[in-house]
Amino acid sequence: MILGLSIAAFTYLHVAISLIGIASGLVVIGAMIGARRVPAVTALFLVATVLTSVTGFLFPFHGVTPGIVIGILSLIVLLIAIVALYGRGLTGVWRGTYVISASVALYFNVFVFIVQSFEKVPALKTIAPTQASPVFALTQLVVMAILVLLTILAYKRFPGAHSTLASSAQYLAGGAARNR
Repeated sequence: MILGLSIAAFTYLHVAISLIGIASGLVVIGAMIGARRVPAVTALFLVATVLTSVTGFLFPFHGVTPGIVIGILSLIVLLIAIVALYGRGLTGVWRGTYVISASVALYFNVFVFIVQSFEKVPALKTIAPTQASPVFALTQLVVMAILVLLTILAYKRFPGAHSTLASSAQYLAGGAARNR
């Protein structure tokens, strides 16, 4: 039992949160590329991605695993993204810091999704029985290349905030008005 749920039920919850984080993260990076802000979806992405990492730590494990390392790294880049967005209002270098750290957090989530898919989906496990398989490596490489390209586009196109103390409030309040 984990948090009063069977391990199977908790696993489904963890996967659902992860998929919400990935889907909302793709919307956020798409909006950044389109030079738009989507505050509600951004908050959903950040919360779901933090929860994905936190719930991942609750599974029974022995020793340090690659998943634990990715979870720790994800929480670090998420903290940086949250500070850049809400604490520093995307001013100056914080705009680029946010774009890169949010994109890295999304990549970590997608990376783990791919690992888990190749381990758990029978058809994928058949074509790539181990993580040393060329198909697995090629999949990870292609996904990484796509996310690097999306990050570069977002970095070039996502607007920074005005250098006022109210920029975070403007971001939160203005996003809804701009998205109508």
